[in-house]
Amino acid sequence: MVNQEQVLDALRIVIDPDLHRDIVSLGFIQELKVRDNRVSFNLQLTTPACPVKDELRQQAEDAVRSVPDVEAVEVTMTAQVRPHGPVGQAMLPGVKNVVPVGSGKGGVGKSTVSANLAVALAETGAQVGLLDADVYGPSIPTILGITESPRPGGRGMLPVIAHGVKVISAGFFVKPDQAVVWRGPMLAKMIEQFLGQVEWGELDYLIVDLPPGTGDVQLTLCQRIPLTGAVIVTTPQPVAVNIAEKAIIMFNQLKCPLLGVIENMSYFESSKTGEREYIFGSGGADRVSEKWKIPILSKIPLATTVRETSDGGRPIVLEDPESPAAIAFTDAAKNLAAQISIRNINAEADDLVKITF
Repeated sequence: MVNQEQVLDALRIVIDPDLHRDIVSLGFIQELKVRDNRVSFNLQLTTPACPVKDELRQQAEDAVRSVPDVEAVEVTMTAQVRPHGPVGQAMLPGVKNVVPVGSGKGGVGKSTVSANLAVALAETGAQVGLLDADVYGPSIPTILGITESPRPGGRGMLPVIAHGVKVISAGFFVKPDQAVVWRGPMLAKMIEQFLGQVEWGELDYLIVDLPPGTGDVQLTLCQRIPLTGAVIVTTPQPVAVNIAEKAIIMFNQLKCPLLGVIENMSYFESSKTGEREYIFGSGGADRVSEKWKIPILSKIPLATTVRETSDGGRPIVLEDPESPAAIAFTDAAKNLAAQISIRNINAEADDLVKITF
């Protein structure tokens, strides 16, 4: 008769390619049952957006089927996002990971990237929030097609829910014919209110769309709450890369880890000929990745449909999910989730070593 130890021993050959450890020691095997040579278990990953979940499932099934006398294998895929540090800190109780998206400069499509990242993560089944901290030019409500405003809750504002994402934006509180002409303390106060006076609830990921520059909003965010890590958005051209590096230097100075870089408007591909044209040059993300030792999460093509869907209030990952741009955004979201898992798992291991010694 097959027993649990045989099954676990077989599963130890399955290695998570990102975490470089076997799925048994990582604690991924849950609810293991063996009855009459029939095996069932839950394979609990660290994110529903895992880019290799299908491969891991198949490898786990094959490993168990290799055990002598096993007649059937049933694998149920589940996910439990690991938090960055203890959940329940005063300002953002229930939020597991906070990920700012910065670029250093405007005009690189950072808000479009942030919105599509958030929606793509939500589409995998994750609980996602999106904080539009671009106080001077809030565009997230337009990109997500939001027309309503936040409502009061028990202890603060209730975020607006759009496409499965909880959203708060400075655009909800500034009239279209007004310009934000504020000094630093006022900007910092608004960010603190967005963090501490919004009922975000339980979130796996809170994506923060930062304004251009390296000023008060970024300082307030980095100093007031623990951040899992930042994402850098750039276009391929040197002028964008040079400014993006200033944002990288800022995050390094503020002790905020870097999760990766996304190259937006990477190339234009003709729908008629399939020929690619590198309108803004090439190699920008590659230079950032090599110099700063951070992974490239994705390269997003320049496409008219991205602009049209953003203006129309329905992000490309929903409107045309099979398009090259949507696939690139979805890949970026999955790779980001993987980097978050890697960082949090490694942090847990480091903490365990500190406690042991």
